[in-house]
Amino acid sequence: MAKQYDVIVIGAGPGGMTAALYASRANLSVLMLDRGIYGGQMNNTAAIENYPGFSSVMGPDLAEDMYKGSTQFGAEYAYGSVESVEDHGATKVVTTDTETYETKAVVIATGSEYRKLGVPGEETYGGRGVSYCAVCDGAFFKGREVIVVGGGDSAVEEGLYLTQLASKVTVIHRRDQLRAQKVIQDRAFANEKMNFVWNSNVEEILGDDKKVTGVKVKNNQTGEETTIDASGVFIYVGILPKTEQFTNLGITDKTGWIEANDHMETKVPGIFAIGDVRVKDLRQITTAVGDGGIAGQQVFKYIESLADNGAAVK
Repeated sequence: MAKQYDVIVIGAGPGGMTAALYASRANLSVLMLDRGIYGGQMNNTAAIENYPGFSSVMGPDLAEDMYKGSTQFGAEYAYGSVESVEDHGATKVVTTDTETYETKAVVIATGSEYRKLGVPGEETYGGRGVSYCAVCDGAFFKGREVIVVGGGDSAVEEGLYLTQLASKVTVIHRRDQLRAQKVIQDRAFANEKMNFVWNSNVEEILGDDKKVTGVKVKNNQTGEETTIDASGVFIYVGILPKTEQFTNLGITDKTGWIEANDHMETKVPGIFAIGDVRVKDLRQITTAVGDGGIAGQQVFKYIESLADNGAAVK
């Protein structure tokens, strides 16, 4: 028989762990599933300086503390790559690569991932100068020169944010004009700290034994190659939701993000979505934790409503 739980949380990042904490504290049986170690992207973050209560904390250390809190009321944790979720009304069936589970409610907290450039040096210098989040890591580059790769709203807005910290921000874009909204472009062009390199692709991220030192760039019109010195490279060429296994539920928009309301409810009763996987403006640890707390409470209310209607996992 399939193992049964009141709630299955798919994803054990900060949002998932918070949802598990709130749901288990309400005396629900909870299982967290993740295909990797708990903590999510926090495990790849050297220092976190924008989480309340800490002036600075190592990402893996915060993940460990959150995990201890999330399991203190009995929530379980298991490795598992979720392949599908089926909605059977009062019962949901969650299938992983090794197990099948039945549950009354599902909280999707699988997060998102940044689209990579796929160039040499990107993986090597991840967390050592290569970043995908200016809000997270910009403070490490005060007074230094940095590079932003991309030409959309995110790239230009984050570039403008970085001008408050860095001495110079060079935006490298593969086209001859930005794709960002005109009002954002106007602000960028008026900012004396911002410089633009057009019709160019980053070929390689350069560095020494410890950190990024610059990038190798190739002009896609002339073929000319140049090197630009910099201490940091911020990459904004797209962000992808991890939602492939949920498309059958009809809860995603046309780009794959899950649509959920302020109560974290999707279009399917009993299926909730939190954190970076949702359609939202700000994707941070703080916002994921907030989503998780709301979801944990709403799951409890949902399961109470099932009991009131005489429904049960069968």
